[in-house]
Amino acid sequence: MNDDQWLAERFEADRPRLEAVAFRMLGSSGEAEDAVQEAWFRLAASDSARIDNLSGWLTTVVGRVCLDQLRRRKSRAEQPMPDHAPEPVALPGPADVEADPESAAVMADSVSLALLVVLETLEPAERLAFVLHDMFGVPFDDIAQIVDRNPAAARKLASRARARVRGTGAPQHQAVSKQRTVVEAFLAAARGGDFEALVSVLDPDITLRTDAAAVGQIIRGAAQIAGGAMTFAAMATDAQLVLADGKIGVVSSMPDLPTRVLVFTVEGDRIIAMEGVTDPDRVRAMELTLLED
Repeated sequence: MNDDQWLAERFEADRPRLEAVAFRMLGSSGEAEDAVQEAWFRLAASDSARIDNLSGWLTTVVGRVCLDQLRRRKSRAEQPMPDHAPEPVALPGPADVEADPESAAVMADSVSLALLVVLETLEPAERLAFVLHDMFGVPFDDIAQIVDRNPAAARKLASRARARVRGTGAPQHQAVSKQRTVVEAFLAAARGGDFEALVSVLDPDITLRTDAAAVGQIIRGAAQIAGGAMTFAAMATDAQLVLADGKIGVVSSMPDLPTRVLVFTVEGDRIIAMEGVTDPDRVRAMELTLLED
């Protein structure tokens, strides 16, 4: 297989996720396909050998293309929403590009016409921050580069967008309750040192990002993270459940250690991503709401 074939196959593997991102940004299947195709053109014209994280690079490009489109739309005061409900683009799970019918139905419901109408009321940068972070778990450090702001400002964009979206009548309490159940199962397994229970609530392709240099930037895989989580039993015992920028998280403030926030991205009954935050400036910039027992 030559380099061009390899690159094309890698791009096609990412296409469903990229189209899902673009659809949630633009609200139109046709425009989403065009945005993803533009990303392919830019990839083909670039030096792909110098791209360390191809999936992340493609997400960034699609995000910028969609952001430009939204800004042009706003400047022309366009009304892009169709008269009929748009065709939903199902988000594939990390281990399964072909979503099963049940998953597709769940995703179709989550991208309802009502939600898309609300998203249309957001400023372009707010919409991008909300879609990339809350729906796809993209870190604010990466989002900040797309919107040309610092990570704290990107967090505030998503927070403002989240406040508006909550007014759509979506079952926010039910969603938080379900995520909480999964996270509490993770914490209980960590406290008890139960490796199998930990793995059972982690997606096989889960990623853990952290700003603690001693731990490392990114850890991938359920087994690796479960092994590490067993060493975090003290944090799990001390942790307080919070809503962190709209997601379930835990805060731990142990003696002689900085405050730590661990944010979970939950999909279905498994955790698909975790982000550990220890930097004091980042912690202060987070929107944290304590969850009562």
